[in-house]
Amino acid sequence: MKIHITSHKSPDLDATVAAISYAYLKNKLDPANEYIAVSAGELNKETKFILEKFNLSEPAILENIKGLNIILVDHNESSQIQEGHEEANIIEVVDHHKINFNFNAPIFFESKPWGSTCSIIARKYCENSIEKPKNLASAMLAAILVDTVITKSPTCTETDKKIINKLSNIAGIEDWKEFGMDIFKVRSSVSKYEAIDIIKNDFKDFEFGEYKFGIGQIETVDLHEIEPREEELLIEMTKLKEENNYHTVILFLTDIINEGSKFLVITSDQAKVEQALKSKLIDSKVYIKDIMSRKKQVVPMLMEIF
Repeated sequence: MKIHITSHKSPDLDATVAAISYAYLKNKLDPANEYIAVSAGELNKETKFILEKFNLSEPAILENIKGLNIILVDHNESSQIQEGHEEANIIEVVDHHKINFNFNAPIFFESKPWGSTCSIIARKYCENSIEKPKNLASAMLAAILVDTVITKSPTCTETDKKIINKLSNIAGIEDWKEFGMDIFKVRSSVSKYEAIDIIKNDFKDFEFGEYKFGIGQIETVDLHEIEPREEELLIEMTKLKEENNYHTVILFLTDIINEGSKFLVITSDQAKVEQALKSKLIDSKVYIKDIMSRKKQVVPMLMEIF
């Protein structure tokens, strides 16, 4: 039986490497079935960079999963799953986000409050005494460093830090902090990219009650690099809101050095968004100190109000 292990829409590094590394592990543990890593969309630039750097093939893009056997990694909300998921056979979920999932049959569902889905999968290798290939260990390390913002994110746990140290030893990377900074330099280099590609680089849909939100994040070592393009980004965000019937589109630009984020917001209800963010928007923008995480900080703030 073929089983596809899939990332979420607008796949990021953690989702993509989680799919690849989990497919490798499952094929080792269950050779009677064939596990195939797939992507729910085009890969972003740092994901392509890491896969090429460590000689890993890009997963095929699978935009409709109707009728297929599916494992979801790094997501569980229906708004983030490919088309056709209502008629797919979802057999397992491995995730580290809030749970907003319904399915019509019992399945394996593993969710841990860790900083990265790759941390969960790396632990599974250890639990099953399966050796991690050096290139996979390197890519998993990169994914965890990105998702935990080189351990600065409030989502980062002591478990993530232990796994980072173990993976860096397997990968032969002596200074994982420097390695992480190199990835973020690639991640935050936006000068050559169209505005919509910047917005969609790490972008997820959320449903807060009756409202549809689109929330993107760019992590950078220098906010000044993006500032000249803010008005262009706001124009593109307005188009995105109208074309996709969003209540609100948010792009927050996270300064990983100074540990804060600048928010760009296009919304149908500015007062409520300001209430959620506990900050006043000036020309659709606001900088908020100590905000680093979409999952642990921004989404809960919005859920509280919406």
